[in-house]
Amino acid sequence: MPLPQYNAGPVRHLCSLCRLLLWAEKRPWGAPGVWRSYSQARKPEGNPTDLHSQAGKTPHLKNKAEKQKRQRERLEAIEAGLLAGSQEQPPSQARGRTLKSTVLYDIPTAAGEKKDTSAPLPVSYSPRYVEAAWYSWWVKEGFFKPEHQHLLPHRKPETFSLSLPPPNVTGSLHLGHALTVALEDALVRWKRMQGYKVLWVPGSDHAGIATQAVVERKIWKERGVLRKDLKREEFLQEVWNWKEEKGNEIFQQLKVMGASLDWDRVCFTMDSGFSQAVTEAFVRLHEQGLVYRERRLVNWSCALRSAVSDIEVDNRQLKGRTELSVPGLQGKVPFGVLVTFAYKVEGEDGEELPVATTRPETMLGDVAVAVHPDDPRYRHLHGKRLCHPFTRRILPVLTDPFVEQEMGTGAVKVTPAHSHADYELARRHSLPFISVIAEDGTMTAECGHWLQGLHRFLAREKVLSALKERGLHRGAKEHPMVLPLCRFICFFPKAVESGFLKLTPKFHEKNWRTWLLNTSDWCISRQLWWGHQIPAYRVTQEESDGLWVVGRTEAEARGKAAGMLGKPEEDLELVRDADVLDTWFSSGLFPFAALGWPHKTEDLQQFYPNSLLETGSDLLFFWVARMVMLGKAVDRRVSLHSMVRDAHGRKMSKSLGNVINPLDVIYGAPLQVLQEKLQNSNLDPREVAIAMEGQQRDFPQGIPECGTDALRFALCSYSAQGDGINLDVAAVESASRFCNKVWNALKFTLGALGEGFTPLEPEKVFPSSPMERWILSRLYHTAEDCARRFEGYELHSVASSVHLFWLHDFCDNYLESVKPILRSGDPSRLLSTRRTLHSCADVALRLLSPFMPFLTEELWQRLPRIGSQSPPSICVARYPSAEQLAHWCHPDEEANFLLVQEVVRAVRALRATYQLTKARPTVYLVCPEAVPRGVYETYREPLQTLSLAGTLRLLSGIKGAELPASCVAAKGHEHTAIYVDLQVRPKLGQLLGSRRQVHKETKERWCYKKKNLLPFPYWVIRSPYRVLKWVPYW
Repeated sequence: MPLPQYNAGPVRHLCSLCRLLLWAEKRPWGAPGVWRSYSQARKPEGNPTDLHSQAGKTPHLKNKAEKQKRQRERLEAIEAGLLAGSQEQPPSQARGRTLKSTVLYDIPTAAGEKKDTSAPLPVSYSPRYVEAAWYSWWVKEGFFKPEHQHLLPHRKPETFSLSLPPPNVTGSLHLGHALTVALEDALVRWKRMQGYKVLWVPGSDHAGIATQAVVERKIWKERGVLRKDLKREEFLQEVWNWKEEKGNEIFQQLKVMGASLDWDRVCFTMDSGFSQAVTEAFVRLHEQGLVYRERRLVNWSCALRSAVSDIEVDNRQLKGRTELSVPGLQGKVPFGVLVTFAYKVEGEDGEELPVATTRPETMLGDVAVAVHPDDPRYRHLHGKRLCHPFTRRILPVLTDPFVEQEMGTGAVKVTPAHSHADYELARRHSLPFISVIAEDGTMTAECGHWLQGLHRFLAREKVLSALKERGLHRGAKEHPMVLPLCRFICFFPKAVESGFLKLTPKFHEKNWRTWLLNTSDWCISRQLWWGHQIPAYRVTQEESDGLWVVGRTEAEARGKAAGMLGKPEEDLELVRDADVLDTWFSSGLFPFAALGWPHKTEDLQQFYPNSLLETGSDLLFFWVARMVMLGKAVDRRVSLHSMVRDAHGRKMSKSLGNVINPLDVIYGAPLQVLQEKLQNSNLDPREVAIAMEGQQRDFPQGIPECGTDALRFALCSYSAQGDGINLDVAAVESASRFCNKVWNALKFTLGALGEGFTPLEPEKVFPSSPMERWILSRLYHTAEDCARRFEGYELHSVASSVHLFWLHDFCDNYLESVKPILRSGDPSRLLSTRRTLHSCADVALRLLSPFMPFLTEELWQRLPRIGSQSPPSICVARYPSAEQLAHWCHPDEEANFLLVQEVVRAVRALRATYQLTKARPTVYLVCPEAVPRGVYETYREPLQTLSLAGTLRLLSGIKGAELPASCVAAKGHEHTAIYVDLQVRPKLGQLLGSRRQVHKETKERWCYKKKNLLPFPYWVIRSPYRVLKWVPYW
């Protein structure tokens, strides 16, 4: 929907104001600190991986020859790239999942009552079970209110406040909003757990032009009614009905996502109190001379008949001639065509000056032609005059150094009312403004009767025909151009009487300074019905000369007018300006208007300026800058996160079908449901078809149920301060599996603690074994890293650190190592192990809580409580600090355990290679050096347990027959030689023979291909080194 034009017109309100600065970082998906999904590490079934393991996985066949034949066929298929699964599946297929069955919480619990945690935990993690009932209890208990802070034993005197960027009531929230909620809520919960007095203000924005456009489409689709067919009051009632519906839906989404907002302070930008703040701000700015009325060029929507801001304009790059549909016209209109025509020089026969344009219909508004003063082609025409072929207007030939000699013909037609560049040039040369395109996109009377009232694109064809008839057309060619498109409807810039009124990441500071240096006054008026009506009044008496006055009320404005004109108030008639204020004007007031400004409320004195402003980087100039202009140092710090894109890196767009409702990820949604939502939307039928095709490709089996905690954790795991976040639903699925891992770890821990266990505070827990010292030291360093990363707002690093501890340290190593102790029945060892288990679970859950509030609450409530003063909820429990856990720091143990882990990995690799799935072989560690051998001796029991060894033998050297002939060695260990006895493997000879046969046949086939100069097999090009290293001669 094209396309801007620039029109001259009436005059409205302007604002010239002030400025600020801001900060972030970039880390690509999969870089250190970014948590990967399990599904990306998993190979499709049948994919060629380790050729050793593939040989052993061949189904058992009685006939050995048949088995070898099967192996040869498999290798042939591999080399041909035809093996099932060898072709990379598109992301859509990898993401398709069957929705799993869910377990529901069915214990009757009234809203606001605490959830019953006496029932046994379900077998596996179920998001709907976990997330039930907690949020209403949190709200009722007042945990999210700053007033609750005085009840915390670890309270601090400092405050922490921020405002949720108010989402527009145009529709439901999408994943971009979910990212904002996940990041901000993690910070808010972290600060609340630290003991700060925290306020997080919720709200919603009326989003003037966007909401009006949505409602106009809605009433047209449902009733076939246009806005102009309704009275202003009737239409506004339609918008209020929409606001109530969508506003409630937005707030419900926020609650489902676990946002710990103070709902008693909720704010809407057109509430009575907020409207008072908007009026007060406008009046004060006008009294300070910062708001004024002047003719300026603005972006104009010919369908909405309103000015639109730059953020509401999308610029589309055209490479050449492109035909596009235009609302209100049949067929398509060509763009990207550069037309050249000539102006005749007055008084000189045969002399002409050619000009080029992509919008020939605007030539009716030309007032001059400009050339560069140093262009030798036109030096003889300096100061000459040209004849306009249709209006008989005389056009001077001007010289201006800003003209680009290489562009087009080097001569520029000057149309000040329809071009930003021409507007500035006309002001420098005091040229008149002639608007030839009306507010509805038709040609004005200035063009003459032959074009008046005709749509501009139809007029374009008539102008071209007329130029050809007069012999002035000089040709047309394809030309790359930027086509401005209205985000809501077709638009063109028009000069109307309109009112103008520490960064993270660091790279935004340069953009900020550049913007400040090149900024212009801000148009703050919109020709809409939905919004804050401008408190400006025009005195209608003729002798007033169109006097405009501004007042908080009509009575105040009348008093000002009477004083200025020296007349009694009762003799004056005032008419209020019908325009409304730009949405960004009221949004810029949100941080302090939501706290009660202009009244000096207690909230305003305590919590303004906010401690932090966190929002999307796309709002740096449209929201952040406006807040800086309209308030004081708006926030002590500004953090900007990236835009969320789909898995393919595309911008989220309803017309592409890749805009995802967070609730569809939380609860799951079959493909049919996703497509029904598209069909019931306000999209054009053609866009619906494209969007449905995209959904079919990306989500062939719908979106699986992942849960709130998984969605939040996945969003926070991305590096949010880079250029963009390509969110794949598979990453959220992976986070859901991590939730299940934590769930199972706590089930194991609760079972190990047993009944009647009395825990100690972390400060009183002292480890007694090497493994206990290692795991608690790892927990200390995790807490230390989380605190440091949180302070730097590096939430992806915090999530990565917590994920690493839970998955690798706690689950994979410590829990496995304590199983023999729990079976042993040794009272002293059991007590120490249980205290360590409880400490790990308690501290690690609190570290995870800002990201996964529901899961951690469910599990933490079931842990035995520490003393009678234990906090009622994990969300107000103390966040672990390094100072509190300093006595757990044992760096030597962590260094020693790295040696143990190397051995465990090597043994497990050999077990996998030789398919020792159940057998427990003897493991020999040959270590001449005393220090590593001492470490192995110290960790003998966990080393034997983790490597699944039947017996562990430590040798200082190989003596005679100490090492059986059936042993195989692991290579690449600096201090230790590792051997595993394969004697426990049944039919070992058959296995080794099969492996040798595979190697031989692969070698022969490889040499044959090299000899015949055949290209590399497709699978080889795609295979990683860990596969190719097993291929002979690679």
